[in-house]
Amino acid sequence: MYRVKQIDTDINLAGFSRWLKEQGVEHRITEEGGSQVLWLENPEHTEPVLQALERFLKEPDVQDAVNTTAQSPVFVGGRWQPSPRHAPLVLAMIALAVLMAWVTAMGQNQLSTLLMFVDPRFYDVGTMADRIQALSSTLAGGQVWRLITPDFLHFSWTHIIFNSVMLWFLGSQVEWFDGRARLLALFVVTSLLSNGLQYIVSGPLFGGLSGVVYGILGYCWLSQRRVPRFQFPPALVTFAVAWMVIGFTPFTEMVGLGQMANEAHLGGFVAGLALAAILPVPKKAPRNRGA
Repeated sequence: MYRVKQIDTDINLAGFSRWLKEQGVEHRITEEGGSQVLWLENPEHTEPVLQALERFLKEPDVQDAVNTTAQSPVFVGGRWQPSPRHAPLVLAMIALAVLMAWVTAMGQNQLSTLLMFVDPRFYDVGTMADRIQALSSTLAGGQVWRLITPDFLHFSWTHIIFNSVMLWFLGSQVEWFDGRARLLALFVVTSLLSNGLQYIVSGPLFGGLSGVVYGILGYCWLSQRRVPRFQFPPALVTFAVAWMVIGFTPFTEMVGLGQMANEAHLGGFVAGLALAAILPVPKKAPRNRGA
C-alpha cells in the first residue's frame, strides 16, 4: 500500500471510500495520531484519486452527490441494482418497445409503417430533397408522433434485448438521480436529433432505441465529470464510441451484421453531450424520494 494523503478526522470519508470501491480502486483508510490516512494499492491511481478527493473536500455539491450515492437504497454491495419501482418511466419505455416488436412482427408487417419517420408507401424518398418534402407533408398532416416512434421499432430480438438492457442500466440511474423530467427531456431531444439525422441521411427504413441509449450514455459520461453520481465502467464509453466509428465502415456488413443506424447513434450521442453541457445538474437529492 502507498500512503497518499493525510486528512483531518472531522471529515467523513465513508462515502468517498465507497465511491472509490465502486470505481474499482483498491484502497484503505487508517487512523494515525488523530488524522486519517488514505492508502492506495496502485500508485498509478494517485493523481486521479487526489483530484477526486480535492473536489470532494472543496465542492459541497460533489460531496453531497457522492455521499447520497453511497447511501442510496438502489446500490447493493456497491453495485447499481434498481427495482422496477425505482425507474417506472424507463420500464414503461422498454415495455412499449417490446409490445411494438410483437405487434409489428419485428417490423415485418404493415403496422410497422405507422411507426416510421414517414410512410415509405406514399412518398418518394430517393433523394434528400424528396425526404425533406415527404417529412414536411407528413408533419403538415398532423402525424407528429412519427418523430419519436421509430425508437420503438425493432427488427430482431437481439436488437431489442441489447437496447433494453442498456436503457435500463443507464436510464434508470438518470431517472433516479436526476429525475423523471430530466430523463423525459433526454428521451425527447435525443430521439428528435437521432431519428431526424438518420432519416435525412438514409430514409425512413430504420428503428430502435440505440440513438436514445447513445444519448443517455453521452449525458451520463459528461455530466458525471461535473458531479459524480452515476455508476458505469469507463470502458463502456470507449467501446460505444469505437463501435459507432466501426459502424461507418463496411465491417459490420462484412461480418453479416448488416447496416447500422450510424447517424442515429451519432445524433443521439451529440444530443446527450449537449444536454449535459447546457443543463444544470438537478439539486434535488435522490434520498428525498421514496425507495
